[in-house]
Amino acid sequence: MEIKGAVALVTGANRGFGKQVAAALLERGAAKVYAAARRPESVDLPGVVPIALDITDPASVAAAAATAGDVTLLVNNAGVGTGASFLEGSIEDIRLEMETHYFGTLAVARAFAPVLARNGGGAILNVLSVLSWVTATPVNAYSAGKAAALQLTNGLRLTLADQGTQVTALHVGYMDTDMAAHVTDPKSDPAAIAAIALDGLEKGSFEVVADDFSRGVRATLSGDVAGQYPQLVS
Repeated sequence: MEIKGAVALVTGANRGFGKQVAAALLERGAAKVYAAARRPESVDLPGVVPIALDITDPASVAAAAATAGDVTLLVNNAGVGTGASFLEGSIEDIRLEMETHYFGTLAVARAFAPVLARNGGGAILNVLSVLSWVTATPVNAYSAGKAAALQLTNGLRLTLADQGTQVTALHVGYMDTDMAAHVTDPKSDPAAIAAIALDGLEKGSFEVVADDFSRGVRATLSGDVAGQYPQLVS
């Protein structure tokens, strides 16, 4: 996927990682970058085209796809972090995680797949997480949503291959954004991760594993479950 001259739409682009991706796309010569947000007036990045998009609202998704009919690159970044665990979190919060990370991402992909096809195929970058592969009690709902989004990404990659659409997954641990403000563990610079993600996209990578933490977890997936969750071993 060549970014120079591309027309991109980034969901959740008003802050955090989405804003950094939108900025990096402009720096690499994208012809147009739609910065999508539930409140487009909150987008303050010069050079982008703000567009209203709530990925959990079907009417909003349809309207965005109708407006942005020139898109050749879709970046599914919008997310939510409720901190809900399976047994103590509210069902509403758990449902919101799945509605956002899985059903919302699916809705946007379904709406823009025909747009990408008409414009030559293009690409989709899905922003996932190391928590697509592992979980912990404070982030049960988040990791379940991201795990579902991982299989969505794999399915889209197969389904959209015939129309020439590249589908790339980004896996990363904590980034220094508002969503991870409470985290005391090491965090990556979101601008640096945006650069790594776009490098992988331009190389045609199916998967970008962007930091050491994610690479370490990725390496354990062929082993025993106890290797991923040593706390289970007495």
